[in-house]
Amino acid sequence: MQTNGTLGLIATNTVAQGDSREVGLDAMVANGFTITRAIQSRSWPAASANLEYAAIWGTYARVSEAVPRDADDMPVARISTLLEAEGRTTGNPVRLPENSGIAFIGCYALGMGFVVEPEEAQEWIAADARNAEVLFPYLNGEDLNQRPDATASRWVIDFNDWSEDRARSFESPYERLVERVKGERQRKKPDGEYALRKPLPERWWQYAEKRPALRKAIAELSEVLVIARVSKTVMPLRVPTGQVFHEKVVVFATDSYPTQTILSSSLHQLWAIKYGTTLRSDATYTPDLVFGSLPRPESTVRLTEVGVALDLERREIMNRRGVGATKLYGMVNDDTLRGDRDIARMRELQVAIDEAVVFAYGWTDLDLDHGFNEYRQATRWTVCPRARVELLDRLLEENRRRALNQQVPGEVADRGPGNEITLID
Repeated sequence: MQTNGTLGLIATNTVAQGDSREVGLDAMVANGFTITRAIQSRSWPAASANLEYAAIWGTYARVSEAVPRDADDMPVARISTLLEAEGRTTGNPVRLPENSGIAFIGCYALGMGFVVEPEEAQEWIAADARNAEVLFPYLNGEDLNQRPDATASRWVIDFNDWSEDRARSFESPYERLVERVKGERQRKKPDGEYALRKPLPERWWQYAEKRPALRKAIAELSEVLVIARVSKTVMPLRVPTGQVFHEKVVVFATDSYPTQTILSSSLHQLWAIKYGTTLRSDATYTPDLVFGSLPRPESTVRLTEVGVALDLERREIMNRRGVGATKLYGMVNDDTLRGDRDIARMRELQVAIDEAVVFAYGWTDLDLDHGFNEYRQATRWTVCPRARVELLDRLLEENRRRALNQQVPGEVADRGPGNEITLID
């Protein structure tokens, strides 16, 4: 390995995200590489390619702390493998046992033949009331973020893990799947083998991913918190159960208002943006990495009160104005939009949410200084840059503290390089 000279590379922006970062940049830095300049994510300068790229410059040679470094054209003291200014705490968070069994990705049907228009679903139920046992609203990420009431625009056939004989007794739904799903599922390659992995061809009337753990976790709940896996808002909403959740929706198996407040905070949003991934410039929520590692504070009365206020007032504003979450938060984050009472109230609620969460952590010494601030190529109504760096540092430190306290002796806490927690004897 050469220890003199510099290295420059260009890659898609995923090079600084998730597993790609762990096996690439994390490993390089762990072996002595210093990043001296970085572009975290920019649009490729050609209309022929719709992608976001990252650029990295650095060296394996020793770099003095006095040497200036540049992250997205801003001078910084150090640059992390996330290709942004590094705080005092380095490395990646680890998954916490306390967060297991709560956040789930929705069902993956694999076949548009499962999807039914609402009118047809009601006709089938009217013709045979038993069909209500296998027909449900089908909530996807677009419905969640675009519709004012966050309801599903379509329905879906769901035979769960039933046998084919039991499914066949529901005549109209079963025949629909015979016509529109069975052939595609049992499609074969030129060599005669099934094109899809087993058991998908044999169990063609069932979803590719039925999510039994999710179903069990929410079985006794009438409401849950959900968030679109890909969104600009990274904002959870409260919705009823009794519907099928699409794989582009993350479901939190809880109806807790304090949890809703925590997940609606700028702290959670920044954590998700920093440690999740992106689809072009939109945040992609990865529940095992983001929620799985988030050190949540204890519930408080204040968290409950703010969560209730947020849910009731936001729901009323969205329905009255006929806007979904994406459009509403687009207005909240628009620094040119002034004088709108609803939007002013939403900004007030965001301040109240963040203050309640910070108070629950016991971090009463922080001045959040809310305003319109840019982070990861997006301007949002959020905490100031100074507070952002400090909050992310404290969250990572708390994650490390809990990981040490909760670690089972002899188990590896995290496989990513750069973590000080490796093995507890």
